[in-house]
Amino acid sequence: MAKKAKGNRVQVILECTEIKSSGLPGTSRYVTTKNRKNTPERLEMKKYNPILRRMTLHKEIK
Repeated sequence: MAKKAKGNRVQVILECTEIKSSGLPGTSRYVTTKNRKNTPERLEMKKYNPILRRMTLHKEIK
């Protein structure tokens, strides 16, 4: 039996914005959840990028 949906809470993927311009191979992605009703716009968070070895800006992708 499947679980019932949680309503407004959706799973989103955050991807690093700085890795593309650096020219290094690979991507840094994180999976998290957000409340669609409280934050209808795309998420932007500072997260650790293991390829660049520093905190970078990660944006929600579709």
